[in-house]
Amino acid sequence: MTTETEQPLTIDELAARAGVTVRTVRFYGTKGLLPPPVIGPRRVGQYGREHLARLELIEELQHRGMTLAAIERYLARLPPDLTVRDLAVQRAVVASWAPEAVETVSRAELERRAGRALSEEDVERLAAMSVVERDGEAFRVDPGLLRLGVELLDVPLSHETLLAARTALIEHSRAAARELSRLLRDAVAERDARDVRSLSARMHPLVVQALLTTFQRSLREELREWLDEEG
Repeated sequence: MTTETEQPLTIDELAARAGVTVRTVRFYGTKGLLPPPVIGPRRVGQYGREHLARLELIEELQHRGMTLAAIERYLARLPPDLTVRDLAVQRAVVASWAPEAVETVSRAELERRAGRALSEEDVERLAAMSVVERDGEAFRVDPGLLRLGVELLDVPLSHETLLAARTALIEHSRAAARELSRLLRDAVAERDARDVRSLSARMHPLVVQALLTTFQRSLREELREWLDEEG
């Protein structure tokens, strides 16, 4: 079944979905930050999910204080064939650079941001991934992870598998964080506390990106070995 986000979007619909103005979308297009739309009937530009995902990544980078020139350099370093899910992962990484920013929204607002209707099972799966948390009639949501979580809803994994995967990731991530923290403390033991905080802030995005890259490579190797064994 085709979902709402799989239908072509006009520039007005794309801007409304991303929470920006049409003028902003056009500006990003002229700067090469967004790929050109597909020209449809009546020569109307049609935008897809990849445009929305890239636009959300750009907005996230801006919210983190990056200049337009810095955003251009950041996007230029990304592989040209990134999928919608890859862009969502990039956005989640960027969002992790800043302190956690959880928002409380209504069910209607949650679905608007998700770009689709959410069943109770969908909400439970998002909660299992720590993307949303029920707060009475409202929902506490991590905006940086929502798009990625919605993408994962269509992956055929059970609720129990998601919970087990989340537990495994948390345990190993905390172990890595403890070791990195120990190394950082040993390296700056003689420095002023302000120097430590400054170094930590500068290291954070680099460490997150390094962990993401290392995990992706390790996962590919594990899957390759598993497929070789099955073959």
